[in-house]
Amino acid sequence: MPDTDSNGAAWRVAPSAYLATRPAEFALPPRPQRSCYIAMPDGVRIAADVWLPERATGALPTILIHTPYYRRFALAPGAMAEACPNAAKFRDAFVPRGYALVVADARGTGASFGTRDSFRSPRERADSATIADWIVAQPWSDGRIGATGISYPGAASDFLASTGHPAVRAIAPLFAVWDTWSDHYWPGGILLGALAQSYDDLMVAMDQDRRDMLRRVSYFADPALQGPAPVDEDADGALLRAALDEHAGNVRQPAFVGGFPYRDEALPYDPSFTMARISPYHYRRGIRPDVAIYCVSGWMDGAGYANGAIARYLTMAENPRHLLLGPWDHGARINTSPWRAAEAPEFPLLAELTRFFDEYLMGRDTGLRAEAPVHVFHQHAEVWQAAAQWPPHDESAALPLGAAGGFDGAPGQVAHRTDPRWGSGSGTRYERIAAIDARAYHTDWQAREARLTSWTGAPLAISMELSGHAVAELTIASSEPDASVLLYLSEVAEDGTVRYVTEGLLRLIHRAEAPHPEDYVCTWPWRSFARGAARPMVPGNAERVRIPLLPTGWTFARGSRLRLSLSGTDADHIGQHPHGRPPVISVTTGDGASLLHLPWRAVP
Repeated sequence: MPDTDSNGAAWRVAPSAYLATRPAEFALPPRPQRSCYIAMPDGVRIAADVWLPERATGALPTILIHTPYYRRFALAPGAMAEACPNAAKFRDAFVPRGYALVVADARGTGASFGTRDSFRSPRERADSATIADWIVAQPWSDGRIGATGISYPGAASDFLASTGHPAVRAIAPLFAVWDTWSDHYWPGGILLGALAQSYDDLMVAMDQDRRDMLRRVSYFADPALQGPAPVDEDADGALLRAALDEHAGNVRQPAFVGGFPYRDEALPYDPSFTMARISPYHYRRGIRPDVAIYCVSGWMDGAGYANGAIARYLTMAENPRHLLLGPWDHGARINTSPWRAAEAPEFPLLAELTRFFDEYLMGRDTGLRAEAPVHVFHQHAEVWQAAAQWPPHDESAALPLGAAGGFDGAPGQVAHRTDPRWGSGSGTRYERIAAIDARAYHTDWQAREARLTSWTGAPLAISMELSGHAVAELTIASSEPDASVLLYLSEVAEDGTVRYVTEGLLRLIHRAEAPHPEDYVCTWPWRSFARGAARPMVPGNAERVRIPLLPTGWTFARGSRLRLSLSGTDADHIGQHPHGRPPVISVTTGDGASLLHLPWRAVP
């Protein structure tokens, strides 16, 4: 089935119905009315495009997209390709409905000068405030600014709001992290090394205009795309060439993110610089309480982007805010539900964003404030649901793990010998965040999951609805002082088909829990991942450890069975822990020693 907003009765006014009341009123210009450099206080020049609705009169509210992925490509002569593959959908939705759109190349990228001194550099955050100053000084600006974008530009909208700029009224961080360390590169304290290398290849290709490398990225494989577009004043391209020369000094991702094995680790040349400095949560106190926030993610959105959207929503409780979680991968390029009607999502996300900016930026009465603040999609039921809170309901159950592979609480021990060759494959939640064009997810899961140690429940007498974070509470031992524990939740259908539902992972040296800080509010077990909190396991000594799985909305059908599986590695995405010592992981069962906590309830 499709993920359309008509599945269920989750909205008083569905996004598509709202958009029907907001037809395009203005023509979209064929190119930006202006493309120019904006000078930063340190002299670095940032390239920006300005899109204005044709024949609009009066001042306009502005939406800013601050991106490292080219504000606009130059095109081969006569080519009809889309010059703005990253911003076009926003341009086409907002500009004809009366918004100005400014798209800016982040420093060290595109046609902008400077270097990227880190991933999501604090300097870019400061730049966004200067860009906002420039916007409100323009004759077409009404002094109100919103911001949005997918992934990196989504987090940039957080950073803009966190500067406290008085013009910022609404932001929509789409598929964006809250904590760059745990939501992105180090989930569970485990480095996604393959992701770091893939992203580095992408950014070297873009920042240095290496079109031979960029052709390998499906998003930018069209030969009509001829590198970053110069600004209007750069008629001969000399300024663009000078900017690209400066990009040669940009940060390299594997070395950079690999240098933060603990969340509180600092750069050796800058003791104040931890990964908090490149995380939106670190600056959240700068966001004024009147700034509206739309938090959007998908159940298969990378290593923890859904956690980021939820934590942003929970943390910013004083702000007008909304949460939308769908059956999507990173950027909602694909509907990842096994029961999807088609690859491409049909949910009108741009309609919902138009309504959001109309309400909070343009000042229209859209009825959005009267809608439930949380909307989630339940896979298998294939229906949208509204909720007044996160998690969507308070019902739960605890299933006791048993020694014979069931949820019967039988006492004993279950041992899993880590197979360093086992991997989850190439159709997973991790490919899309590396700019890999994944389209089918876990199609070979049944064969892969069969090689793991598992616990399987009895057939369900009624359908059960899982909403939120499952948490495995295990009494666990390792034969080595360290180990990676990866847990997978599956649904086993009546016909024996095994479908991946969600997963969680934890490096056992990070097993110590801590109260969540005020800047990262969450409803699942939180850890500091600090160097001082890390401690090796005593080999053979069992300890109680809680491991949260990533959130999901999933309806288990009557007659199907729930399965929890355990692995000691994922060779396709992470490295070994410990090096060259594949551990035997033992789980003690009986007398409540090991439990699977499920936020589920009978289908209403």
